[in-house]
Amino acid sequence: MTVRTILGLESSCDDTAAAIVHIDETGNATVLSSVVMGQNDLHAAFGGVVPEIAARAHAEKLDLCVEQALIEAELTLRDVDAVAVTAGPGLIGGVVSGVMCAKGLSAALGIPLYGVNHLAGHALTPRLTDGAAYPYLMLLVSGGHCQFLIVHSAQSFQRLGGTIDDAPGEAFDKVARLIGLSQPGGPAIEAAALQGDPARFSFPRPLLNRDSCDMSFSGLKTAVLRQRDTLLDDDGALTQRDQADLAAGFQAAVVDVLAAKTRRALCEYLALSPDEPSLCVAGGVAANMAIRTALESVSNHNRTRFLPPPLSLCTDNAAMIAYAAAEQMMIRGPDDMALSARPRWPLDQSQPAMLGSGKKGAKA
Repeated sequence: MTVRTILGLESSCDDTAAAIVHIDETGNATVLSSVVMGQNDLHAAFGGVVPEIAARAHAEKLDLCVEQALIEAELTLRDVDAVAVTAGPGLIGGVVSGVMCAKGLSAALGIPLYGVNHLAGHALTPRLTDGAAYPYLMLLVSGGHCQFLIVHSAQSFQRLGGTIDDAPGEAFDKVARLIGLSQPGGPAIEAAALQGDPARFSFPRPLLNRDSCDMSFSGLKTAVLRQRDTLLDDDGALTQRDQADLAAGFQAAVVDVLAAKTRRALCEYLALSPDEPSLCVAGGVAANMAIRTALESVSNHNRTRFLPPPLSLCTDNAAMIAYAAAEQMMIRGPDDMALSARPRWPLDQSQPAMLGSGKKGAKA
């Protein structure tokens, strides 16, 4: 294998990232640097990510991220053999910022350009961190996506099921706002839940009676809203105990749904008799320790290797994009300057869209 040093760029939501990944003669990958510049402060006052603000911030920070990644890797642009960039799915303004930056670097340096599906970056992370053998089962669980995938290769993904409405990360953010916690909602709810009683409220576990790997979290969010409304005091506020118990009950319901659906997905996956069965998880919600613990228990019960990502690679990052490009280089050629930014880009395009479609294509 040719030695490659790949610059990765990621700007699909509210994290601007650049990374340098080196692939040696044997195909082993080393992350030489990984820089992520967040935007939490820019969006805090709005209770969520504002696409226009995110796009401007990406345009301002991408070159700074690249510069910092090169400094940390002790390299220059002339040492880079290829540039990889998230070309979708995501907030279109941010994706456009990254694609245009990558095109400029490719043209100026005369190096190959690779557009990478953001979800493929997450799905291939176990290959980067643990050398997971194909095929493996991936639960991709984040702010915008939640789906079970059997990963057959760097470009072959079989979807077993996923959310038919809100992704878990989106539900965490919305519930955090409902009960007066800070953003991002995932860490805030996890911290509050540690002080709460998960059994105080009886929240639903949607779709557990459906014999599929599909999930739903919208109704659970509504149940939290209704319970919250019964607890508000005369000033329209919640006590800290109520906040903690609502957070704990909500998180417990999400954990139960993900664990139950993972058992069903594992049954379908293990029917393929993989040589080295592995259950992998990726995405921002994979940083939640209650979820990780439950999934590890399911994996151990099924005598399957459990591969969670390190916390630094759970959330959006450019190392996964660079690595995904490295794997895809072995089975396809580079993209040209016609590479376009895509707001929607399902990994398994052989199946009907789960969340509907439109002029911009299937959502998931």
